[in-house]
Formats: sequence, C-alpha cells, structure tokens
Amino acid sequence: MSAPAFTHHSQAQTTFSPPLIANENAYLGDIVSSESLDSEKPISAGFYRLEKGTPLVYTYTYHEMKIIVDGEFDIEDSTGQKVHAVRGDVFWFPKGSVVTFTTESFGLGFYVGQRKKDSA
Repeated sequence: MSAPAFTHHSQAQTTFSPPLIANENAYLGDIVSSESLDSEKPISAGFYRLEKGTPLVYTYTYHEMKIIVDGEFDIEDSTGQKVHAVRGDVFWFPKGSVVTFTTESFGLGFYVGQRKKDSA
C-alpha cells in the first residue's frame, strides 16, 4: 500500500468562510479531518471566527489546540483563568473545559481537535 498524499488548502485563512454555528456572531468550520484514514482516533482542523456581540460559552467534549491567527479574543474558563489572546497565542483546551470567548472587535483562530469532522 502506498503512502497517502498530503492535502493543501491554499490561503485558507483568507479564503475559507466557516459557517455560523451559534448566536449571531460565532462561526466554525472544519477544513480537513483524518476521519477517513483513522476513524477510531480522528483529528479535525479548521477555523473559528467570533465577531463582536454575544459571548460564546463552549464545553469541550474533546481535546483541542488553537492558535490565534488574527484579531483578538478574551478567553475565560470555569476555573477563573482569563487571557486577552492575540495573534500568535497558542491554547490547549482539555476535554471537559468550559470556556467563554468574547471579543471587542473580531478574532480568528485555527484549531485542531481530537474529534470527528463537523462534530464540534
């Protein structure tokens, strides 16, 4: 069996438009997943965008890593930990985390989560 080919999404940060998932201002969409190659332990990756407006409170049912690629977020978890996140900041959200995302302008993050495609 030959090795699988890699996947390339040119300029995805500016060309991919994630769909609205919550409220009037929270967008999230997977652009790639390993699910077809490893259905037992898939990972999925994509973009999360939040516009100014309603905070998003999210309970993670999987482990996720996120890097802020544009804009800014204010991120707070249920332990009281708070961070003003900007471009280049990297986060790990363990399974079970309850996290609130807000922004005064907009924020864009790229994430990789240990879950099936489109199951966030």
